[in-house]
Amino acid sequence: MHTTAAIAEKTPLDRPPVLTIRAARPGDLQALMNMIALHAECHGDSARITAAALDRDLFGTTPWITALVAEAGKDLIGYAILVPMYRAMEGQRGMELHQIFVRDNHRGTGIGRHLVARAREHARMAGCGFLSVSAATGNFQAHRFYEQLNFKAGPVTGMRYVQSLG
Repeated sequence: MHTTAAIAEKTPLDRPPVLTIRAARPGDLQALMNMIALHAECHGDSARITAAALDRDLFGTTPWITALVAEAGKDLIGYAILVPMYRAMEGQRGMELHQIFVRDNHRGTGIGRHLVARAREHARMAGCGFLSVSAATGNFQAHRFYEQLNFKAGPVTGMRYVQSLG
């Protein structure tokens, strides 16, 4: 899934006095795995990722993704996963904000906005001309969130086809 979602409205905690948005480190794997599982639950799904796969894709010889984490004290309270994109006809690099997640009791405190801001900065530093994100058709909360951050809705231009290589 590619969306931000909230399943139940809870009273947010006060925003942490010190919030750090940084690149994920190997010691963050378990906390990231836990948050990915929570994100999947928000969408009525279950996470099937393994620590070995996440480690390979974040820190392997050919990193495939970038993860930014929101850290308050010693706790990780959110993340954003970025995946490179390319528009061949334009010769333009881009970055897909594949997933963004903030723990339930920290939503509504601006942490998601900070994660998006850092994702935008990361994409610019990588020479990208755009940052892309998608949200499920009925996820109106995510639509409003992205629109408030100046993302522009684009038309869906067709079906996405997938072929298993396994």
